[in-house]
Amino acid sequence: MLQRNQIKSIKAILLASVVCVSVASIGSVYAQAKNKPKSNPPSTEGLSAQDKLFVELREAARANDASKANQLAAKLEQYDLHDYVSYFQIKPRLFDKGGQAKADSGADYLVEAFLKVNAGSAIADRMRNDWLLVLGKRKDWALFDREYAQFVLDDDTQVKCYALQSRLVKGESAKQLGKELQRVMLDAQYFGEACPETAQAIYQDSGLSRAELRALGRIALEANYEGLAKRIGGDDPIADLVKKARTEPVVMYREFDKKSWVYAKENAAAAWGVIGQYLAKRLDRNAIDAFRKQHELGFHHLLSPETQEWKVRAALREGDWKLVKESIDQMNTAVRRRDPAWSYWYARAVRELGDEGLAKETFSILAEQFHFYGQLAREELGLPIMAPKRVAPEEDLVKKASAKKGFARAVRFYDMNLRFEGNREWNWELRNLSDRELIASAEYAKRISLYDRAVNTADRTKLEHDFTLRYPTPFKEALAPIAQQVGLDMNWAYGLIRQESRFIMNARSHVGASGLMQVMPKTAQYVAKKIGMNDFKISQLNDMRTNLTLGSHYLNMVMIDLDGSWALASAAYNAGPGRPKSWREKLSRPVEGAIFAETIPFNETRGYVKHVLANANYYAALATAKPQSIKAKLGTISPKAAVLTELP
Repeated sequence: MLQRNQIKSIKAILLASVVCVSVASIGSVYAQAKNKPKSNPPSTEGLSAQDKLFVELREAARANDASKANQLAAKLEQYDLHDYVSYFQIKPRLFDKGGQAKADSGADYLVEAFLKVNAGSAIADRMRNDWLLVLGKRKDWALFDREYAQFVLDDDTQVKCYALQSRLVKGESAKQLGKELQRVMLDAQYFGEACPETAQAIYQDSGLSRAELRALGRIALEANYEGLAKRIGGDDPIADLVKKARTEPVVMYREFDKKSWVYAKENAAAAWGVIGQYLAKRLDRNAIDAFRKQHELGFHHLLSPETQEWKVRAALREGDWKLVKESIDQMNTAVRRRDPAWSYWYARAVRELGDEGLAKETFSILAEQFHFYGQLAREELGLPIMAPKRVAPEEDLVKKASAKKGFARAVRFYDMNLRFEGNREWNWELRNLSDRELIASAEYAKRISLYDRAVNTADRTKLEHDFTLRYPTPFKEALAPIAQQVGLDMNWAYGLIRQESRFIMNARSHVGASGLMQVMPKTAQYVAKKIGMNDFKISQLNDMRTNLTLGSHYLNMVMIDLDGSWALASAAYNAGPGRPKSWREKLSRPVEGAIFAETIPFNETRGYVKHVLANANYYAALATAKPQSIKAKLGTISPKAAVLTELP
């Protein structure tokens, strides 16, 4: 049984998870987005000549083409979005064509002037983020510290790493900074130049052990960034093993079982963890054996965030509640805090192991949160899953929202198909708003048909809520007859649309899915043929009624194909019907739907299923005013041989 101080620590983790989930839901990742692959240029069809030039300038800035940016900016001297024109002109001077920050100070005067003129704006904070990367690269710590103190979003991993480096230079404890760095360096795609350099600096000052440094490098290696991994941790004794385990985990499991004894214990433990992770992602039953071998050896802190999470999932799949509890106990606190899953499964584990008091205490905190695990926690406590009492928008606050400059600018960007910039401006206006102001802002978004902003804005409220804005039902006159004809649960359909497109009619995914229900072209052609829509053309996918018709029919098809399981059918809609059948086939025993969902190998599909079913529950609660059950929708998933069909 845990002591009171341990319980307090758990409470802190639970409360932190509220913030993490909220931030994740609104997508505040502007500063990190530049490290991701560039998206295709937005469509400029129907735009004015000046707007087209502006979009072209934006693309030149994204490519860090300073010469082209200067030429285009000169043609936009009278353009109304003058601050963005200036930003797009200055930004390419800070980075090279490869996206790396330049260390020179040639543009400092331009940046400082820009920040002064545009103080307090979203684009000024974006500019400050860029400049901080430049200042960190050239080690101008005095100026870096001055600007970092004014950086509002503070959502860039590289900037956080430079901030730790600055503190190291000033003589702060290297040991403490090493601990903080391990909480910052969680996702290799955001490490950039700064984090490897900071890791090396802290290591040289004895703030990290050699094993801990290699462990940070291994995060990158597991993500297939081999060069980055070497820059961080140098030569890793198990590097070759990690690379092979990534592609051939079964072979590596057999081979390492024969030779693990020749490795130092810390390296053997890390190797078994990596092997366990990749076996678990293939739902291979040997995963639990690999993780148990690692667990016996210890060195839990040397496991990557991904390995730590999959260790828990493997234990859940096998029903080993003791290992679930101990694995979560040993998690990096930052890993544990970023996902409320681990608080929920920890509570389940301690209940299974006999600590009903701690379980109830943990469930009680989760039960106040409006997400998948909050719903599960409510059922564990015997509480109804209902929409909270509605606080209706106040007209005077809606009027104030309609006058906000940032919202108007956001709409301007949306009209140009620049959602990235539009969301930045919209979300900037939401800072420090009260719950009632957020509700009013969400209502304003709904009235101008920005349903995604209505949802994301309403999602931010903490104590007072309007779930009709969190879970809106636009296009009902089109969807209702289609759902009725197909025999489809409309609340489920809305839960799926909310997750797929946030009601953006022209939404298009990176893989080519289109429209409200994000239907793939191949799937659309298949469904159209099956339902006799013989004149269907791919160009019709963004037509609202066509998209809803094809998506609804396909959702019903996968529901029938997956034996009426909401969990399996939701997974099938996202990943194709063959994959959830394969995942089900690999079960060794019947498992509750929540465990099946938690152990889905694909990150996107795993989150998708949870969100869709939680959404459907709240839609049903609003539609019926009756309590709902998330566990009933999840059901129990039993092993079954996979029988493939022609469904795409």
